[in-house]
Amino acid sequence: MNRSSIFSRFSESFLMALAAIRSNKLRSILTLLGIVVGVFSIIAVTTAMQVMQNSIEGQLNSLGSDVFEITKFPVFHAGGPGWWTKYWNRKDLTYDDVVKLRNLATLAKSVGATADEGGMIAIHGQQKTNPNTDVIGVTPEIFEAENKPLGEGRAISKSDMDVTRLVCVIDPNMAKTLFPHSDPLGQAVMVNGIGYEVIGVIKNQGAVLGDSNPYMMIPLTTFFARYGSRRSLDIYVEALDQKMFTECEEQVEGILRAIRQVPPGKPNDFEMISNASLIEQFNNITKYVRIGAIVVSAIALLAAGVGIMNIMLVGVTERTREIGVRKSIGATRRNILTQFLMEAIVLCEVGGVFGVLLGLLGGNLAAVALHMKAAFPLDWAIIGLVVCSLVGVIFGVYPAYKAASVDPIESLRYE
Repeated sequence: MNRSSIFSRFSESFLMALAAIRSNKLRSILTLLGIVVGVFSIIAVTTAMQVMQNSIEGQLNSLGSDVFEITKFPVFHAGGPGWWTKYWNRKDLTYDDVVKLRNLATLAKSVGATADEGGMIAIHGQQKTNPNTDVIGVTPEIFEAENKPLGEGRAISKSDMDVTRLVCVIDPNMAKTLFPHSDPLGQAVMVNGIGYEVIGVIKNQGAVLGDSNPYMMIPLTTFFARYGSRRSLDIYVEALDQKMFTECEEQVEGILRAIRQVPPGKPNDFEMISNASLIEQFNNITKYVRIGAIVVSAIALLAAGVGIMNIMLVGVTERTREIGVRKSIGATRRNILTQFLMEAIVLCEVGGVFGVLLGLLGGNLAAVALHMKAAFPLDWAIIGLVVCSLVGVIFGVYPAYKAASVDPIESLRYE
């Protein structure tokens, strides 16, 4: 059989399958629902996960490929009641730790630190922020480590730290709120009755995980003077270069264990966080969500497959005479088998397409709500459609075989 005849046979079967679906609209729609639900659940979940992952990766990559962070608490963790106590009882990361790291970490280009106080209100004249403003104490190294380039003005310097200067660098959100029609440089921002001179504005790089809280960065020594130093710092270490990143991590880990007197064989009493480790942790947590979605999808597709087989068997009985007529004018068993098998596959694929579209729409609602970039998990969309075809083949084989086995003489007598 040449290619043209094969194509002709499949195209004819495809058109007949569409005609059969159109002629039984209500039955087809009810049959499609199971397929739509199954494909929708997995596509919606994987799309939402990809939206979150893309945003988190974008946020993490802003740290720089040669920067890692040291914190007292983990970013992601799941555990039973009281699990947080384990981390809360750890010793704080102090400025003394930062100084010692700077002196001992020969593979580090820079070592910086931050501390923050949230829930503040910043005021300038008649303008003020909502009570969700963060005041962040920083060392000069943080601007490069956290990839926060200045749009205008200057960054916080070592001299600002040395004399505990009342200066601040504000983010674009705060600049827009407090100085809608004027240049913020040189102006005063009041927080808790203390005035800070604006010396710089962070360049607007766009929101990554949605609209973040407005924040202002002040010298870490000024922060300690206003809010106290009895708190754990977040330490940022920048390696000499990307090739030395792993060696730098290992060196810093050893130095910190020695500084904090962690006994040999005991786990670290601090967390070392890099882009790769955070993405891995995020994937490990969302893995179970994906597994749950796959289980739900499998159950829905199994139920839909059984429904398709039952509907197809009913269709074979109802169309017995049609089968007999086709056979009497030359249709072979293979033609009949192809026709009904194609009908089952088309039915599943139509449901699969609707499931993919609804899943993409549902999954990207998170992107719209949080002002993130939309995502399209092409691999899962293809997998969903392939699985739909397999469901159509597996559950359509028996009805198609039964239709192909109909005796033409008996079928012509069927009323």
